[in-house]
Amino acid sequence: MLPLSHWPRAARRHLAGVLTDIDDTLTTEGAITPDALAALGELKRAGLHVIAITGRPVGWSEPFATAWPLDAIVAENGAVALVRDADGRLLKHYQQDAATRARQFGRLQQVAGRIVAAVPGARLARDSAGRETDIAIDHSEFTRLPDERVREVVALMQAEGLTATVSSIHVNGWYGSHDKLAGARWIVRTLLGRDLDEEIDRWAFVGDSTNDACMFERFPHSIGVANIARFADQLVHRPRYVTGAERGAGFAEVARAVLDGRDPSG
Repeated sequence: MLPLSHWPRAARRHLAGVLTDIDDTLTTEGAITPDALAALGELKRAGLHVIAITGRPVGWSEPFATAWPLDAIVAENGAVALVRDADGRLLKHYQQDAATRARQFGRLQQVAGRIVAAVPGARLARDSAGRETDIAIDHSEFTRLPDERVREVVALMQAEGLTATVSSIHVNGWYGSHDKLAGARWIVRTLLGRDLDEEIDRWAFVGDSTNDACMFERFPHSIGVANIARFADQLVHRPRYVTGAERGAGFAEVARAVLDGRDPSG
């Protein structure tokens, strides 16, 4: 991982947008900081698309999709997106149809119950009531689950046929092959009518943990905020660049770099 200062200005000149994780990337101690919130607004005013992609539930994400200057929030690791229409109403878009979601929901709750019963100290994430397409076990938000227990949770999810990832705060599991990258491709196509892969060098991604690895691998302009050091040894794919500051301050650092290299002519 190179310091963010090594990101060439020419590489930033024609960026179309920024995709970003939320927890411990935009937020610090669970809340967005004024510098990170201001950075979102500055990016939008500069004409860039700004989309958050998170493992958090769609219910938890709704107030932020309304209040923050974003094009959209893709929640539950790519399964569902929140987008405001021309009248400001918040709309939900899903990758899976209603019948599939209903069928899988009950199975997910059964798996969650088995994990809580089988893994000492395992607790459902407090935001679980807002989840529609996945389950989450808390490992670092309100509960401290040792690494070996986290590995047990992941193994149990996978044994039940779930896709499992570890964020900075939760272990998430869901049925389906979607992930943050699939969600990014989907929302850019749905919202903007564009093919993300065809213009991947015009987008930057900012993240902080192992569930961002698929994004780090795909995006040439991938950046980790400094607290990614916690997961460095566990990352199959690391970001190309890393900020000097952690969490929201790190995101603000990325925004300054993007805007500093922005070509006013577009």
